Amino acid sequence: MDFIWILFAFVCGLMVKLISLPPLIGFLFAGFVLHFIGVEPTDSLSTLADLGITLMLFTIGLKLHVSDLLKREIWASTLSHMGIWTLLFGSFSLLLALASFPFFLDISLQTAALLGFALSFSSTVCIIKLLEESGEMKTRHGQIAIGVLVMQDIAAVIFLVFATGKIPSIWALGLFALVFIRPLFDALLNRAGHGEMLPLTGFFLALGGYELFTLVGVKGDLGALLFGVLLSHHSKASELTKSLLSFKDLFLIGFFLSIGFTALPNWEMLGMASLVSCVILIKFLMFFFIFLRLNLRGRTSFLSALALSNFSEFGLIVAALCVDSGWLNKEWLVILALSVSISFILTSLFYRHAHQIYRIYKEKIKHFESHTRLKEDLFIQPPHAEILVIGLGRVGKGAFKALQNIVDQRVVGMDADRIRVKEYQLLGMNVFFGDGEDADLWESFDTSGIKLILLALPSIEDDKNITIQLRNAHYKGQIAAIARYQDERDQLIKAGINNVFNFYTEAGIGFAEESLLLIGEQPCEKQHRAKLLPIL
Repeated sequence: MDFIWILFAFVCGLMVKLISLPPLIGFLFAGFVLHFIGVEPTDSLSTLADLGITLMLFTIGLKLHVSDLLKREIWASTLSHMGIWTLLFGSFSLLLALASFPFFLDISLQTAALLGFALSFSSTVCIIKLLEESGEMKTRHGQIAIGVLVMQDIAAVIFLVFATGKIPSIWALGLFALVFIRPLFDALLNRAGHGEMLPLTGFFLALGGYELFTLVGVKGDLGALLFGVLLSHHSKASELTKSLLSFKDLFLIGFFLSIGFTALPNWEMLGMASLVSCVILIKFLMFFFIFLRLNLRGRTSFLSALALSNFSEFGLIVAALCVDSGWLNKEWLVILALSVSISFILTSLFYRHAHQIYRIYKEKIKHFESHTRLKEDLFIQPPHAEILVIGLGRVGKGAFKALQNIVDQRVVGMDADRIRVKEYQLLGMNVFFGDGEDADLWESFDTSGIKLILLALPSIEDDKNITIQLRNAHYKGQIAAIARYQDERDQLIKAGINNVFNFYTEAGIGFAEESLLLIGEQPCEKQHRAKLLPIL
């Protein structure tokens, strides 16, 4: 039976990928098809789904800084959106009930408010997946979206405590002591090394946090998240995240499949789900204008609101509680499951083109901006730069240091991870914060003195978008990028990038050349300098 899940997930995922859609849409469709043909879900599928969500929350914690949650644009936007949305959707539901609209008959004020509350949440699984695929987890809008999701998860924990009547035990107070044993976690991670023990340590800590919180009567997912937060400062946090990435993605397939097993829909339910999904536009507009009201830039508000414009799987939990309590007809479980699925599809489709949409409507979006800028949104361009390295991960940092040894302060680095930038600035590196896909940044950035830009980013889509932004900003210099595969290199060359370095192939060449130095041979040193000098 397990092979049937893999078969349908693979076939449906591959089919939608071939038409340039995210595979998660195929996984959702596979779940409904399996349910339709009579395949019964087993405990192992539920276990896979739970493991995927637990690992995902743990990896979110590894990238999260608690201080971000205390920022006004995070907590104020979350609470105001949830309150206004619950009021509006609850009122809308009561109006439909008065009009004797199907499925809304006999809905009480309490049930209408619960429906609105359930649909106010955005999907952590869907949004994190999209941000990871686009390489935008550490960007300004990515961090805003993640902060809102975490605040929503905290609200969900509080709701479940009151809704289920399960009060945490007195031992839950002992969880505050976790802060004092963080050095023990650090030592554990240091001892894990870089091999198979590293992901196993991640599993141990993620599931250990889940079980510990469950044991004292607190939602286990919150434990996985907080255990990740405790390790977020560690130098191996990024490496640990990457080691868990494949496991998390594989287990989350079980989550997307499980949504299809909620119940089988009919055409009437599908129509109602489509109607409910239409109000996602209102959800987007609410987030957009709330963010603007909190003095976020138009681009940040637009991208964050677009990412958050979907419904959460948490809505199914609330609906199940209402059905068990007799407040809601069981058909609503199916309607909400369909609405969640449709919202995933809509978000996946639109967010893939978010940067292109912003470029088209940039002036209209900026028209709504506040003239006040938050400290995090102020842009400072380093002077006298001739070479710019965009992306300061392992490859970008290595390229930056190599160029710095040759041209000193004429090379400057830029990265969308504010924490990373601050760390490098403390080390004396000439770097600054900036998102290369930000059209507004390039409008205020003076590229007249820049002769060469290196794109050291993992996503070729990001490289292509940045190249478009640079050309639109009338940049006349050279652009170089990195690629892992030949087909990616061909795409980047076609996009107008002057040179693409295939680091799998050319790293071998570099390895051979460096090794020749051991026996006194220097066959390529002069050639390398001859390539660099015309550019510099």
